[in-house]
Amino acid sequence: MTVPSNFLGAWAAAVTHAHTLEGLARPLLELLQTATGMESTYLTRLDESAGALVVLYARNTYRLTVPEGLSTPWEGTLCKRALDQGRFYTDDVAGHWGDCEMARSLGLVTYASASVRGKGGELFGTLCAASDGRKRLSDTASHLLTLFAQLISQQVERERLLAALQQANSSLTTTALTDVVTELPNRRALLEEMHRRLTSEQEDQALIVASVGLDDFKPINNRFGHDIGDQFLQAVAKRLRRMLRDSDMAARMGGDEFVVLAVEQRAKASEAAAALSRRLENATKGRFKLDSALIDYGGASVGVVVAEPRCLDAQGLLNRADAAMSAVKRSRKHSAASPTPSDKIITRYAWPVIE
Repeated sequence: MTVPSNFLGAWAAAVTHAHTLEGLARPLLELLQTATGMESTYLTRLDESAGALVVLYARNTYRLTVPEGLSTPWEGTLCKRALDQGRFYTDDVAGHWGDCEMARSLGLVTYASASVRGKGGELFGTLCAASDGRKRLSDTASHLLTLFAQLISQQVERERLLAALQQANSSLTTTALTDVVTELPNRRALLEEMHRRLTSEQEDQALIVASVGLDDFKPINNRFGHDIGDQFLQAVAKRLRRMLRDSDMAARMGGDEFVVLAVEQRAKASEAAAALSRRLENATKGRFKLDSALIDYGGASVGVVVAEPRCLDAQGLLNRADAAMSAVKRSRKHSAASPTPSDKIITRYAWPVIE
């Protein structure tokens, strides 16, 4: 078949302006139909997990339709037989592969294909052309079929690379904003969230910031080691998560300090702040069963502040909460009712403790 004079320009435009697999495949299928004279051209994808070949995109005429979304078992397809036998073109489908159910149901007489592979040689799918009548495949059309399959392969590889880069970027972003030990948001994530909430705060709402300091955390590290210390931090983080409302946020500042954010109606903010302080003290109090230690803990010191209307200073607000927590910690330290470190850490086991 003679290729139209404007074919090269259309081909260049398809390649230049395509940004997605579909954006490239559809114009190439149209050009392939013109070059081969076939009634249908289509791109397939091999779904190895399902053992099926799926038609992704198709270009059809009224005489022959290969429907998009068509899925057929891979083992019985013309595409697999062509690959296995190295026969990528025939104008006698019935004579060579007469037992192919899909070919019979679609009425295929002529079939041509080229494999679409990834950079490592793995099979993505096939680029195909088919007819319900005998069609000769010229050398030029055969060359274009192979070339188009290579172009599609390159686009598939680009999209895979882009997806991998996006995933890596997402992972790096998550890592940069997450505390490694507790998997809570870290200080950077906390400050970003505080700034977001302060700048979007409505007049009738107030941001509440609670600073949580784990009293006597150093003796736990000194007695049991940093592994148990990390487990204790993780257990505290788990308890904080359990007590949060959907709109609340808990973060680890570092060391033995955590911060919890909450939003409440401004008219109820003071009452809500006091209630949050009590909830945090109760959440961090009690028995912690760790791998090789059983710790009775007297609870954290909690300092809570409420942001003033139109406050935009996240760091300043955080400093106020930390100062309030430090004042509570000093008060508890000098209180006769405050348990000593030896009271809080009651025993150690040489075997795992099972709840």
